[in-house]
Amino acid sequence: MSKKTRPAGTLLYAQSGGVTAVINATAAAVIAEARVHGVPVLAARSGILGVLNDDLIDTSSLRPADIRTLAHTPGGAFGSCRVKLKSLIDDRARYEQLLDTFRKHDVRYFLYNGGNDSADTALKVSQLAKEFNYPLTCIGVPKTVDNDLAVTDCCPGFGSAAKYTAVSVRECALDVAAMASTSTKVFVYEAMGRHAGWLAASAGLAGRTPDEAPHLILFPERTYDEAAFLAAVDAVVKRVGYCVVVASEGIQDANGKFVADAGGGTDSFGHTQLGGVASHLAGRVQQTLGYKVHWAMPDYLQRSARHIASETDFRHAQAVGRKAVQFALKGLNATMPVIRRISDSPYRWRVEAAPLERIANAEKKMPDDFIREDGFGITDAARRYLQPLIRGEAYPPYAKDGLPKYARFDFV
Repeated sequence: MSKKTRPAGTLLYAQSGGVTAVINATAAAVIAEARVHGVPVLAARSGILGVLNDDLIDTSSLRPADIRTLAHTPGGAFGSCRVKLKSLIDDRARYEQLLDTFRKHDVRYFLYNGGNDSADTALKVSQLAKEFNYPLTCIGVPKTVDNDLAVTDCCPGFGSAAKYTAVSVRECALDVAAMASTSTKVFVYEAMGRHAGWLAASAGLAGRTPDEAPHLILFPERTYDEAAFLAAVDAVVKRVGYCVVVASEGIQDANGKFVADAGGGTDSFGHTQLGGVASHLAGRVQQTLGYKVHWAMPDYLQRSARHIASETDFRHAQAVGRKAVQFALKGLNATMPVIRRISDSPYRWRVEAAPLERIANAEKKMPDDFIREDGFGITDAARRYLQPLIRGEAYPPYAKDGLPKYARFDFV
């Protein structure tokens, strides 16, 4: 496209919330696709904070080789943040501050790469720009390991975290099985997931029969009953010789209290600070049943494991980045590129546009028919959904020292 016909203005890209193994693949696709159309790309440092503080990065200095390296580097290359703006009325000054930054740099396209709250921010910014008659197209770009965004079939970032979870649980189970006769009888693995059990469910891919790990999965969609849980653990140990448990961090008791409520604190999004459900469950098993127990909380490991990223997930991440730019240039304001599944086997999918108002602040939980009748495992329907998302490997290149070649960019 010639300079005469290239779209007017600048594209501004920002990353938000917890980063993933493939969010930079989306960023790389955004930059590469924008260059095809002759559109300059700025990136906000630390998400929406960079826009508020006029702290922007000019990506024009990135060489093609840098963009390729960016695509296989985990984390958030431009920095992310957990900042949720309030309503257009309550946070008026900060929204107008965003518009000031857009005007200053002639930003005509704003791409916000994040989850539910980020979709809400992009929607509100689009509404404010319309009110001020400022020519801005806002696109929410999907990302979250929790896989809880509405409308889209799955979320970029989830497939790789799911693959890490399934592989880790299968490997840990072999370790426990080897030691169970004289040592550990119960192993508890904690998976991310505040209200939706998608990551915990992905652990179910590690085994197929009731005697294969994980033997028990605890979902946020099911009320945690300690007596039933302990009885199930005891039954599995007596039948199999050991028990591998996968618990979502967001499981709640009958009173609606998080089992892993870490002292009642909240993060900057206003969400209860979770963490520690595995240690709690392990303690209860040891105290009540007397079994030797080990537990693990992979925490950031499950969302940053680029070394074992899913090829399907990598392709999803790139595709939504390219489509986000294309949708922006078409003027599809207040939309998000979402993944639509066409078939399970063979796995076929495409990217479509969906309105942000259907996605912002909504939450997609595990369907009932994905959870086993006893509440402790996944069904065949869940397997059909999950299996394609972890398929294939998108390995990063490795250096002679045996470590992946990840990049750290000194942006100015």
